[in-house]
Amino acid sequence: MPEIFVNYRTGDEEGVATLIERELSRRFGDERVFRASKSIAPGHRFPRELLNAVRRSDVLLVVIGPRWTEARNQEGRRALDDPEDWTRREILEAFESGALVVPVLVGKATRLDRDALPPPLLELADYQYRRLDTRNAEADLTRLANDLADLLPQLAAVDTDRRRERNQETTDRAGNDTAAGRSIRTQTHDTRYKQRGGIGTLNGDLSGTFVNESQGPIHTGQGHQYYSAHVPSDNVNGDHTEMLGRKRRRPDDDR
Repeated sequence: MPEIFVNYRTGDEEGVATLIERELSRRFGDERVFRASKSIAPGHRFPRELLNAVRRSDVLLVVIGPRWTEARNQEGRRALDDPEDWTRREILEAFESGALVVPVLVGKATRLDRDALPPPLLELADYQYRRLDTRNAEADLTRLANDLADLLPQLAAVDTDRRRERNQETTDRAGNDTAAGRSIRTQTHDTRYKQRGGIGTLNGDLSGTFVNESQGPIHTGQGHQYYSAHVPSDNVNGDHTEMLGRKRRRPDDDR
């Protein structure tokens, strides 16, 4: 059952009507905000669905752009003068049902002049309006939603519950992110310190080779590996194998 009905004229600020409906749906729930092109399911009778939705609503928002009073129908007549015009019919149905009617002036639209309205709609000029400027849309939409919450206690209760749910979701999400970060750090710590003994590489090349708790000789470079003790030699350019295998003479051997 919708509490809010968004009335608008196709071709006159219908994009703003969509913006209003989406923000109010976010605040109060999708099922509580009626907009014809969104809320009427395929195969349902358009006239009956529209009028029934108006009768069930507590508030009708009339989205009014700069050309609203001068819009023409297919015959070239002013649309507001046509008894079959749906924008007009929805407003009159709201008058009849006792719904609260709130004009929403968009952009440069001015306050309605009674002289510009057909007699059945004259009282529309007397209602307090709200303004929505697309350059200040966020603040204006927030103000409109807050006004509706103040006017309708059931919407205020719903708004409070949904705020609490969103805050809880934010808290849960932050907690999950923290737990995930802690898990990653723990895994990294284990990766760094779990290996005991042996040779490994960092960053995928030998420039980062590490030796952990080695037992015995370790060789991590290129070339042959020898386990003999180092033997000094004056022949620094000679064969290392020969030098390692040569017995060092004592001074007395030449005598």
